[in-house]
Amino acid sequence: MEHNINKHISGRFNEELENVRNHVLSMGGLVEQQLNLALDAVSNCDENKARKVSENDYQVNAMEVSIDEECTRIIAKRQPAASDLRLVVAIAKTIADLERIGDEAERIAKVALDSFTKDQQDLLVNVENMGRLVSQMLHDVLDAFARMDAQRAFEVHKEDAKVDREYEALTRQIMTYMMEDPRSIPKIMDLIWSVRSLERIGDRCQNIAEYVIYFVNGKDIRHTSQEDIEKSL
Repeated sequence: MEHNINKHISGRFNEELENVRNHVLSMGGLVEQQLNLALDAVSNCDENKARKVSENDYQVNAMEVSIDEECTRIIAKRQPAASDLRLVVAIAKTIADLERIGDEAERIAKVALDSFTKDQQDLLVNVENMGRLVSQMLHDVLDAFARMDAQRAFEVHKEDAKVDREYEALTRQIMTYMMEDPRSIPKIMDLIWSVRSLERIGDRCQNIAEYVIYFVNGKDIRHTSQEDIEKSL
């Protein structure tokens, strides 16, 4: 289901809302780029890409501050109500999660600064596989946000269960490796934190999916079962 946001008496107000929404999508594009760059850095043990992720993080932070200021200005100036207010609230919450996804991408990239043995490289392949799953989830939820498509958002929401299963399986695998080779623990702990970061990104994507559904349907679906969410769509 797509939602039409172009129903305002004030053309200027409509333009302001559209502008801020476009800025969110730009921020989302940058965060998606950061995550993919971090995953490439880990996959190829590429220190240059890892440092680039760290260097670019300030841009994500600056965009969050700028968009947040836009939202505050719209609320103060326009005093939006109903769906307009829901859109501004959804945007404010979305950029907070996007900023945190950017932070997690930076943490993931730091793993590329370590050197790994051939056996440990096999673990990195599995981390990359989980990473690609999370990256697709981020891409899809940004698409749902762009179109304000509640059904699409719900499909992304369900994907988090798959990410959680990957996280549990990979964590067990890494823990087993550390028990077999205790000397590897300091280095492999960084890998565990990167896997945890990927799991958190999945949670953040699920949050954004909830904000889209909240805007479209006017219902807060946090802490609601998948079955009940589906019935509300």
